[in-house]
Amino acid sequence: MINIQRMESQRHLKYVERLKVESEQLKFVGTIEEILSGLELECEPHVILNENEVVGFFLLDLGFAKRYGFAESDCVGLRAFFIDHRHQGKRYGTKSVEQLRHHVKKYYPKTSSIYLTVNCKNPIAKSCYLKAGFEDTAELYLGGAAGPQHIMRLMI
Repeated sequence: MINIQRMESQRHLKYVERLKVESEQLKFVGTIEEILSGLELECEPHVILNENEVVGFFLLDLGFAKRYGFAESDCVGLRAFFIDHRHQGKRYGTKSVEQLRHHVKKYYPKTSSIYLTVNCKNPIAKSCYLKAGFEDTAELYLGGAAGPQHIMRLMI
């Protein structure tokens, strides 16, 4: 069973450090080393578990609206979301994204929505977010390192 939790450094770090994506996905998310070394103060790391095994990772960015003018002031941002390459194709991504609304409502009760950007060249990720209830706002974010990105939102 898939569930998501806040990352506990002592408990999860050694497993998180082993996570990898396929080489063609690196341009969208980077390596876990890059993500962890560039962690901003308002970004909270989370793990995706299948039973007790760490199979994925993401950040919830509590300062997302300050960095991105398109986001509502009381939102959180979903960033650096990925499933380890050994566990892709098992619907873990969709199942974990489906749990985000409840997770955010429970731990961040003043939040009205979750925003994310997904690269226009990454239709598999966009499809995962749409299946889980995110809507495409029909706007593009043009500041992405790998090109234009769809702006997506999930109302809480």
